[in-house]
Amino acid sequence: MIVTSFLIFQIPIIVARWYRKMASVIPAVTKLSPRVIRVLGCNPGLMTLQGTNTYILGTGKRRILIDTGDADVPQYINHLRNVLAFENIALAHILLTHWHHDHIGGLNDILEELPEFTENCEIWKYPRNEDSYIHEDLGSLKDGQEFTVEGATIRVLHTPGHTSDHVALHLVEDNAIFSGDCILGEGTAVFEDLYDYLESLRFILKTQPAIIYPGHGNVIHDPNERIEYYIKHRQEREHQILEVLIENENQCFTEGDLVRTIYKGLNEKLIKAAEFNVNHHLQKLLKEDKVRKIHSRWQCKI
Repeated sequence: MIVTSFLIFQIPIIVARWYRKMASVIPAVTKLSPRVIRVLGCNPGLMTLQGTNTYILGTGKRRILIDTGDADVPQYINHLRNVLAFENIALAHILLTHWHHDHIGGLNDILEELPEFTENCEIWKYPRNEDSYIHEDLGSLKDGQEFTVEGATIRVLHTPGHTSDHVALHLVEDNAIFSGDCILGEGTAVFEDLYDYLESLRFILKTQPAIIYPGHGNVIHDPNERIEYYIKHRQEREHQILEVLIENENQCFTEGDLVRTIYKGLNEKLIKAAEFNVNHHLQKLLKEDKVRKIHSRWQCKI
């Protein structure tokens, strides 16, 4: 998979130690519960872990699909076709967690290659201005909106931060959260807005989910601990940034300087993504009047 410097900001990031381990193998198809089937997107990579997790929800003839993987992955389409045929089911709704290509890219392939399983299927996504290219008849998700099929009630939770249009989806019957890229099965995620991201993590934590099905990586069986770790991790990262700036109060640092100081031993391919995260920490600190920006460099203000 070729990742440009632009795309590296748009898809999940794992720190190098997680990538080296790549601890678990995820099967192409797994029945995770009586209501949940996971179909792996077959698009593994440094940024996508084992691949994008897509999920089929429900117990009846018409079900819900969460996310669609990447474009041009025939292996994924074949696995999805086989599951739908074996279960003798069709899709009533496709819900997209956010706009990133590894979650929406496979949509047109599914609709074109699997027409017998997608007749009258409705496509839904939380709106953003640049959505017209995704699908000509895209429904707009709303916070609190519910979708019901036999055996599954899905409640939409707007969880901005990773992206402005990001949603998590709450499977009411199992008190399960489909977290998209807000919470990953391994490592941590990039975000567009740190303040919103932390608020979304706290919002999900308040739901006290029993289990989390992430957009990448394995099922999370300790959801509250994982969310608390994510919040703590971001707070610790902010503290590390401030500590470096305070200890060197007469110096100015670029994002790259801070990454090389804080992220010891980070894979070179992940440097730009780490700089992206550090920049958002700095933007938050700037709003809080704790740092100043001098041209393209940063300095402590407290």
